[in-house]
Amino acid sequence: MTIPLLPVILCGGSGTRLWPLSREAFTKQFLRLSTQGSMLQQTLQRLAGIDTVSPALLVCNESSRFIVAEQVREIGLENSRMLLEPMRRNTAPAIASAALHAMENGEDPLLLVLPSDHVILDTPAFHRAIALGRTAAEAGHLLTFGITPTGPETGYGYIRVEGEPAGQVQRVVEFVEKPASALAEQYINSGDYFWNSGMFLFRASRYLEELERFQPAVLVACRAAISAAKSDLDFICLDKDAYAASPDIAVDYAVMERTSHASTIVLDAGWNDVGSWKAVLDVEEKDADNNSANGDVLIQDCNDCLVHSTSRLVTAIGMRNTVIVETADAVVVMDADQAQQTKTMVAQLVPRERPEATMHREVFRPWGSYDSIGNGERFQVKRITVKPDAKLSLQMHHHRAEHWIVVSGTAQITNGDKEYLLTETVHLYPLGVVHSLANPGKLPLELIEIQSGSYLGEDDIVRFEDRYGRA
Repeated sequence: MTIPLLPVILCGGSGTRLWPLSREAFTKQFLRLSTQGSMLQQTLQRLAGIDTVSPALLVCNESSRFIVAEQVREIGLENSRMLLEPMRRNTAPAIASAALHAMENGEDPLLLVLPSDHVILDTPAFHRAIALGRTAAEAGHLLTFGITPTGPETGYGYIRVEGEPAGQVQRVVEFVEKPASALAEQYINSGDYFWNSGMFLFRASRYLEELERFQPAVLVACRAAISAAKSDLDFICLDKDAYAASPDIAVDYAVMERTSHASTIVLDAGWNDVGSWKAVLDVEEKDADNNSANGDVLIQDCNDCLVHSTSRLVTAIGMRNTVIVETADAVVVMDADQAQQTKTMVAQLVPRERPEATMHREVFRPWGSYDSIGNGERFQVKRITVKPDAKLSLQMHHHRAEHWIVVSGTAQITNGDKEYLLTETVHLYPLGVVHSLANPGKLPLELIEIQSGSYLGEDDIVRFEDRYGRA
């Protein structure tokens, strides 16, 4: 009897490597870098056609849960489940929580652990590798997927293997951290090393057994977090205090580098972890001069460049091996060979308390989004988009008044003890009273909100009722 396969999709991340397009509040797996949808959506769609696969279990941060839910809904996979981490504790606790949840009903499935931010161009080859590894995983092996190197990459960890030839399950004898260039060259030339993809396949029980052996504190904390977990709409919320007690540790360090049961399947399927803007250039469509242009972009006499625009015209003249990325509130220009240094740049922004380090100007909410299009002393202007059949919380503010102008669509308004509909160009002034806004229509509602007052922060919201379970 074939053991069911449960995909566990890891949706965390800090969002620094593809800054400024990716940020902590909207990390790279949610970006739509191609017409095929976001990398999260492509990861989920790639599972179609795998034998005896269960609906995916997505592990994500509480802060991104509504983004994940919306992207899953867009591709029609609403039966997927979501496990919410109250804070980041790295991949070992995330996988442990998923394994414990998967075994709650007495089952012991194979877990196919996949980061949500990778590109795989050859889906059939990916499926063949999974099929090849299932027998070994069912027998108790902890499998990782080793990527056939295409060059001496210094940004990846490596796996050294021995035994069966490539194309079979091979024993892992060593995990190696990101090497210097000369050492990476030696690894490639030996033929015994593969890139560590961060994708895994193993029985839920086998992972927990090895975790208990090598990192018992992680398992104790995750058991407590699962035991005290609460359901909230379609989400399973891990207990915050219990989960906080877990060590912050990656699955490689916690288990894979220490177990004697690590094996690998070599995967040659056009894999890319899209770990830098240079990697984005590698996977995107390019012109005859090896340039990739996305958005309102004009390129003249350039070679090997990536130019990405989100809000305005960006032009590039005479550039070589350059990355230019523009968003509404930040621009980065860099040599493509320095693309890994975006982390360093973001690290400089954090102590300066620059919001660009973590937040986009456009902020996503379960009901839609808002874009802060202008601000000054005692005022702020936002463009608000409300999804069909969505509703903002019933709320009030102590320090600001709001003036709403409907641009398109119909708004259902609660203003104190009154309820009514507003259509285009109609104004409203909810001055410190309990109010709410909903979209009863079938098309998105667009409106302009002008805030004025002594304090305009997002924490000046007193919620009385909220269909999304927010405090």
